[in-house]
Amino acid sequence: MKPSNFVLFYVKSPAASAAFYEKLLGYKPVEQSPGFAMFVMPGGFKLGLWLDSEIDPPANGRIGGAEIMFDCDDDAAVDATHADWAAKGAEILQTPRQMDFGYTFTAADPDGHRLRVYRRAEEPV
Repeated sequence: MKPSNFVLFYVKSPAASAAFYEKLLGYKPVEQSPGFAMFVMPGGFKLGLWLDSEIDPPANGRIGGAEIMFDCDDDAAVDATHADWAAKGAEILQTPRQMDFGYTFTAADPDGHRLRVYRRAEEPV
C-alpha cells in the first residue's frame, strides 16, 4: 500500500462546490457528475467533492469538518491569494497573520470546509 494524494470533501451540492473551486483555483474539474466532481491540481493533488447523500457507507462526521493547506513561497504570495480569494467572494474566516507555524489566512468553501493558505515559518538553525 502507498499513501494517496486524494482528499474527498462531503458536500451538499457537487455542482455548486465545483463552481466555487473552479472560480477560486482557476482549474476546471476533470470529472463531474450530479453526485461527484474531481479536480487535479499541479503536482497531482486531487480534490473530490462527493454528494453527502450518496456516501456509502454513510459518514458519521459533519460536513465542513476538514481543512486543506495550500503552500506559498512567501508572505506576499499569501497576501495576494487572500486578496484574490476575497475579491472572488470566498468567505474569509481569518485575515493574514503570523502564527507559530507561519504566515497564514483561512477561508471557507460553501460547505464550511476550511482552506488554509500559508507560508511555513523558518525553522531555527
